[in-house]
Amino acid sequence: VFLSLQLFGTIVWILVASTHVPLPLLQGWVMFVAVTAWFLSIVFLSVFLFGYANRIAVNWNQADFIFHGATFVFYFGAFLLQAATTSLHHFPRKFNSTTQERLLSGREYNISIAASV
Repeated sequence: VFLSLQLFGTIVWILVASTHVPLPLLQGWVMFVAVTAWFLSIVFLSVFLFGYANRIAVNWNQADFIFHGATFVFYFGAFLLQAATTSLHHFPRKFNSTTQERLLSGREYNISIAASV
């Protein structure tokens, strides 16, 4: 489970980082969630790999449940923000401009969809 979190967290991290960021506040939170969850899952995995789980008197089933529950909540919120950013692709980049440049180009729109999923 931890390896899948790291894999998909890395993919989201790469996809969001490769797009033009039209709304930095929204996509900044998505990046924060992806990077933080990736880092914490590495720490959590290291605790088990190096045998610290036997030395630390913690209910690891409960800690695992809380960790994955919190990760789910944060990733779901990040999904909503990324999907909201993606849904704004048809708006113009500058409202007072005469050019028809969109908020997200076709390539960025596709990458943003992949990051949302």
